Amino acid sequence: HTKLEKNNEQSSILLYDQNNWSRSINCLKFIVLQIYNLQLMSSLKIRGSFKVCSRSIIFDPEDLDEPILKVCFNVCVYYLHRASCLDKLGDQTAMIAANLQSRLARSSFDKNCFQSVAEKPHMECPVEMVLPLVSNPGHVCITDENLYFQPLNGYPEHVIQIKLHRVRRIYKRRHGLRPLGLEVFCTENDFCSDIYLKFYNTADRDEIYYYIATFLENHVTEHTAESYMLQWQRGHLSNYQYLLHLNNLADRSCNDLSQYPVFPWVIADYSSSQLDMTNAATFRDLSKPVGALNKERLDRLLARYRGMPEPRFLYGSHYSSPGYVLFYLVRVAPEHMLCLQNGRYDHADRMFNSIGETWKNCLEGATDFKELIPEFYGQDSSFLENRQSLDLGRKQNGSLVGDVVLPPWASGKPDFLQKHKTALESQYVSEHLHEWIDLVFGFKQRGSEAVAAQNVFHPLTYEGGIDCDSIEDTDQRIAMLTQILEFGQTPKQLFTSPHPQRITPRFQNITRSPSINSPVTSPSEDSSFEDLTEESRKLAWTNMGIRSRLLGYRNNKVQIYLTINHLTVFQALSSCLMLADGKTVVCSSWDNNVYFYSVPYGRRQDTLMGHDDAVSDMCWFDDRLYTASWDSTIKVWQCASDSSSSHKRSQFELLAELEHDAGVNTVALNPAGTLLVSGCKDGTVTIWDNSSYGTLQQVHCHNGTIHHVSFSPDSRHVLSVGVDSCMKVTDVQTGMVISSVKAEEEQRCFCWDGNSVLCGGQSGDLLLWDLLSNTVTQRIPAHSGAVTAMWMSELCTTVITGGEDRQIIFWKLQS
Repeated sequence: HTKLEKNNEQSSILLYDQNNWSRSINCLKFIVLQIYNLQLMSSLKIRGSFKVCSRSIIFDPEDLDEPILKVCFNVCVYYLHRASCLDKLGDQTAMIAANLQSRLARSSFDKNCFQSVAEKPHMECPVEMVLPLVSNPGHVCITDENLYFQPLNGYPEHVIQIKLHRVRRIYKRRHGLRPLGLEVFCTENDFCSDIYLKFYNTADRDEIYYYIATFLENHVTEHTAESYMLQWQRGHLSNYQYLLHLNNLADRSCNDLSQYPVFPWVIADYSSSQLDMTNAATFRDLSKPVGALNKERLDRLLARYRGMPEPRFLYGSHYSSPGYVLFYLVRVAPEHMLCLQNGRYDHADRMFNSIGETWKNCLEGATDFKELIPEFYGQDSSFLENRQSLDLGRKQNGSLVGDVVLPPWASGKPDFLQKHKTALESQYVSEHLHEWIDLVFGFKQRGSEAVAAQNVFHPLTYEGGIDCDSIEDTDQRIAMLTQILEFGQTPKQLFTSPHPQRITPRFQNITRSPSINSPVTSPSEDSSFEDLTEESRKLAWTNMGIRSRLLGYRNNKVQIYLTINHLTVFQALSSCLMLADGKTVVCSSWDNNVYFYSVPYGRRQDTLMGHDDAVSDMCWFDDRLYTASWDSTIKVWQCASDSSSSHKRSQFELLAELEHDAGVNTVALNPAGTLLVSGCKDGTVTIWDNSSYGTLQQVHCHNGTIHHVSFSPDSRHVLSVGVDSCMKVTDVQTGMVISSVKAEEEQRCFCWDGNSVLCGGQSGDLLLWDLLSNTVTQRIPAHSGAVTAMWMSELCTTVITGGEDRQIIFWKLQS
């Protein structure tokens, strides 16, 4: 800045450089450029003339005691001015882009900014730092210790530094529906990142992404929608936390207003004096998009939709866009609203004045289908208050726009946020949130399912809806990109099959009281959720020790030892089980038969010849035997003892034959005996209804033979392991694979409680897995060969394992 003493004359011509022409401004429409590092006191108001020149801007105050201010343009601003004089938008944009790329090519990251002379640079490339409504160009440089960003204009800092060992999460992002973004978080739970970078090509983005990933303690690939789903479904994540994770995975970011995190309206009652969360009518129907909540409006939209040419869309505006986000945040981010709306606020009556009126307009407005933002479920109420005393206009009734009017059931803004978040975590929302997830992040987002759910938006809002780079006409391409950025973007699709319902946790008295009119403990914290696994079935094998190594056995020969009697069987057996009476052992054999052995008599009692190939596995429940075979069938037998026979021979009645496309290698029943699951050689898991013997789900989830399958104690999930070294959790209700873990070695058998898995692998070790974090918490040396069989007592206090080393080991929990 230049400070000059003045006389009674107007500003001297000496202020202007050669060829620096001046123009006084009375009324000027111009592009707002952010001039940084120039701070004026809000209480200081000085009248004067503002002059825009070709190489500088000058403020000439009327008060002779005040200095003249002169800000010189750099070459970039000069070219911006030249570009603004062009007629076509495409020509303007092309000239600005060419100038920017030229400057980026002629500059580089300043290595003098390294924190240590020992740092080794890995990569450097031009990028843009993405901020709300602004992209700031510069250079990124990554070393073996730090990530640096150096903006061309030196704002907000000369250099931004992030230590790689502090990085906790990184996400690839779409920017303008193109895969160019990268967002870096140094915290676990915040939804605002430390930096958001937009690259000029995907290859540079991916290289830096994978380089940073090598510094993460838990590799980024573990953070998948399926793993978060399992944690949420079992009550280890609150609804709020789960929605934040889904938004992150779906490319939603608080730095990108066109892809701001989206949250649902959950309350439909904004007029009562008390909020009754035991009444379903209090809540919004989460199975429908906002645009379909009002039947009369939906009928009008459908009539227009049917008469529309392809590509057709039901809603002309989106549920999340920069305008809607700033509609909610205008009181805390007025500068963004002014930037978006050419220096003006919206009409006072259209501002965010009342929560109840906003909800009413979303139900009745012809083009208003907006959802909410995370701030409505947070703790900071500043976005509801006009703390800066902004002049937001005067409404038609003469009142000024001030704080947001709250519903009658809220005693204040903190109370409103608390009850709003309590509603999000309520029993009703927990039972129906998966329906809203299907609409926004799931299988009802696009295609025929979206049409059936009345959930069709403009094609430009969807990823892959249009390829801007393929549009040759510059003006048209810029117009398309502008529309994409300003209209709003549909989140990245995370699920392609129905989202499973939550296993509803037992909350701490938040849905039992008749009304909510006083401070309530929020259920959003993890401590508010009870463990959904019965204590008697909970695994706690951190102190497992060998009780005894009982015996050895020959290859392909099984010796069965019982406590009282000694029974030895020399047979090529695949599995065996003891019946509830304790007097009969049933063995399946590779010779296509099933053998029944009498313990009191010490000899074979019955033979069931029911398959055309090896009988690979079997299970028993309530006098019914289920046999699985490599002949691609499971047969269900009703077994009844013949009391007239002195040896009590059994009678076998074939009740059902369940056919498969490949040989069946394993079979299991749920604890209640109502469901059956089979695993095949082709990697298919099939879930059957045990009353009708009909197929409920059929999922091809493994590459190759499945070794073992089992239901969780609550029968909601199925765990399977296979020759591909993967452990997969399948949701029984939807058939979705909600967790997939790639182990270091092939797993052959396991026991599990729904959260933790004790499995035996090819190496002979026992591995204790935590499925919620997808990590091995303990490795226990066991056999010298592969672990092939495992049994667990009902109270999970004793485990028996068998292996290819011909050893059977009894394990006991050590206190």
